[in-house]
Amino acid sequence: MTTATAPSPTSTAPTPHQVWKRARGLLIALLILVIAGVTFAAVRSGTNYGHLDPRSADAKGSRAAAELLKARGISVTVATTLDEATTAAGPDTTLLVTGPNLLTPTQQRRLHEATSASTGRTVLIAPGPAAASRLSPGVRTEPHRPVAPLPPSCAFPAARSAGTADMGGVRYTAADSTATACYPSDGSPSLLILKHRGDGDTVLLGSPDFLRNERLDQQGNASLALQLLGSRPHLVWYLPSLADPSATSDDGSPDNNNDSDSDSNGGEASGEESDFLDLIPSGWLWGTLQLTLAAVLAAIWRGRRLGPLVVERLPVSIRASESAEGRAGLYRKANARERAAESLRSAARNRIARLAGVTAREAHTSDVLLPAVSARTTTTGDDLSTLLFGPAPADDAALVLLAEHLDALEREVRTS
Repeated sequence: MTTATAPSPTSTAPTPHQVWKRARGLLIALLILVIAGVTFAAVRSGTNYGHLDPRSADAKGSRAAAELLKARGISVTVATTLDEATTAAGPDTTLLVTGPNLLTPTQQRRLHEATSASTGRTVLIAPGPAAASRLSPGVRTEPHRPVAPLPPSCAFPAARSAGTADMGGVRYTAADSTATACYPSDGSPSLLILKHRGDGDTVLLGSPDFLRNERLDQQGNASLALQLLGSRPHLVWYLPSLADPSATSDDGSPDNNNDSDSDSNGGEASGEESDFLDLIPSGWLWGTLQLTLAAVLAAIWRGRRLGPLVVERLPVSIRASESAEGRAGLYRKANARERAAESLRSAARNRIARLAGVTAREAHTSDVLLPAVSARTTTTGDDLSTLLFGPAPADDAALVLLAEHLDALEREVRTS
């Protein structure tokens, strides 16, 4: 006695080999993009500087202003730590702070102590409310305004000589009546000069745009930059960095209060706490966005692929009537009367053509089939043409009537 073994079920899940075969193209493309991005970043890492960097020739850099200052005999020194900046402060030095909002509260207080004790010039680029209150006590900030060409509207010689310049951004007001206010926007100045003892002063600028390479040759931007930064024989260009040891060795923490004012065109941090995305070079952000978009498009492309059709042998034979009923049900569900009518007419033409002595190739040619059928039936030419080659029925009742007429025509030809 033998025991029948039940057939094992067939798994439709893809095998690891099939998964790898489907995904290897996408993975290879992503690997190539990552390698290209890393290589490109490594090649440019030695020459790619940030915004307002005097070594940068990019549109947002300030190399053009630095070169003009050097041509006028001004020495330009780049400082990246607070110790370098405070040590260089002196009566013959202009200290330019490009990112005062990136400094911690303790760094800001140390910088203020060093600059207020000297008789040099300190230039602050777009400090927010908290930074302005520590670096220049008594100064209040006003809401941000768009950067635009503005007239000086003040008696400051450098501003009057430069004339209209691209100013605006953060605006400042001071309780000190001796302060010089220039380039007002909606009534509040975007350039404020506070006098110190002796010849020292602090200059607050609401926007850095006039220092950028892309705008230096517009309006009176170059003249204003040269006069503000070239009043002393030495210029220290301070670029605050998060790698500065003094940023982690202070007794406080970075200010968590977000400034409401920001420079929309400057790209600088507007609050005391810089967002993580602001610290990532723009090239990496665009590269990540492109990779994400490519991955989404690839997922959509692969998701639409259903694979090739698989032909399976039916386990049992199906009667023709059942097949016809199933197809008719599909046509009815899809409301496809036109296709159903064409299927009926095509099958009828094939059968009638054999009865009328017309070849299968010419069975669907009206000029050949109609005369042959007319000779065997009493149906007129127009009615016969409409029946075999006419338009689709307007409703289900007309479709049923068409099927009955085709059957009647076939019987008539068969018995003729």
